[in-house]
Amino acid sequence: MIKLIVGLGNPGRQYEKTRHNAGFLFLDTLADQLGCTWVNESKFQGAFAQGKIASIPVMLLKPDTFMNRSGQSVGKVARYYKLQPEEILVVHDELDFNPGIVKLKKDGGHAGHNGLRDIIAHLNSNQFYRLRIGIGRPAAGKVVADFVLSSPPKSEFELLQDAFDLSRSYISQMVNGDMAAVMNSINTAKK
Repeated sequence: MIKLIVGLGNPGRQYEKTRHNAGFLFLDTLADQLGCTWVNESKFQGAFAQGKIASIPVMLLKPDTFMNRSGQSVGKVARYYKLQPEEILVVHDELDFNPGIVKLKKDGGHAGHNGLRDIIAHLNSNQFYRLRIGIGRPAAGKVVADFVLSSPPKSEFELLQDAFDLSRSYISQMVNGDMAAVMNSINTAKK
């Protein structure tokens, strides 16, 4: 079962609607759906909320540590609540998928994603689940950092919203631990 859902992003208004904040944006839509209230929790270095999905208690976390130090916050929550890595779902932007594509996986490397790299380091494990929200790649010759820290055009933002809707439709199954069924459905969904 999933006990903690982490959305990755950067705090601050200038980053609010950027591609790199796909995890934060998803968690905001999920918190709205659940009627959760965000609390700035200094001991966890992040915005923290609690609610229930399919009658199962779940925690939501948006680290305030900036993307590259996400593991500091995730590690603190995991240690405080004695969570196993496989009880954690991390939602993040994915360059390797077109906007609107969503895939779920467990373990693996960080593929150059510094937020994942830091979480792996702080959990001393890669055995957590990842919900990867596609943002696409920049055009040839463009700087990746500039791309991920910029806001997508309206058409791409709408695709992100569609990805969030699709992801939320599977969230009860994910929290219940029915990951194989979710992977079978969401990873093969037609876009």
